[in-house]
Amino acid sequence: MKYLVLVSHGGLAEGVQSSLKMFAGDKTDQIIAVGLKEGKSVDDFAQDFRQAIAGLSDEDTVLVLADIVGGSPLTTAASVLAEIGKLESAVVLGGLNLTMGLTGLVMKDILEGKELAQAILAEASAALQEFEIPSEDEEEEDDDI
Repeated sequence: MKYLVLVSHGGLAEGVQSSLKMFAGDKTDQIIAVGLKEGKSVDDFAQDFRQAIAGLSDEDTVLVLADIVGGSPLTTAASVLAEIGKLESAVVLGGLNLTMGLTGLVMKDILEGKELAQAILAEASAALQEFEIPSEDEEEEDDDI
């Protein structure tokens, strides 16, 4: 099985996991979320991460979504995955948000490697946009048509 692994500073990973349950409740058993809590050390996070992924089998692979590329949660997770021989088969992306999580959860069993990464990044990029509220003038013009 391929697992979606969310890592972050604070509670972002757990928050995204919670939100994903609203969209893809049938796949929530395939999500692992671990946050580096305030006041905890990187070593504490490494221990929490090891415990969270302890149930992975030799055949399981991971898609890791982290909040910040180069941040302690991502680099620590990568080190732990390397220790257990799972980093080479992993897809690892930074910039965690709900769109990435949902796309990753839905597409992880369909696409592999670079194709999976590109699909997730494309969807996340497309979701970043300004929400524009039409002015009253624009609304009146629409009513005249």
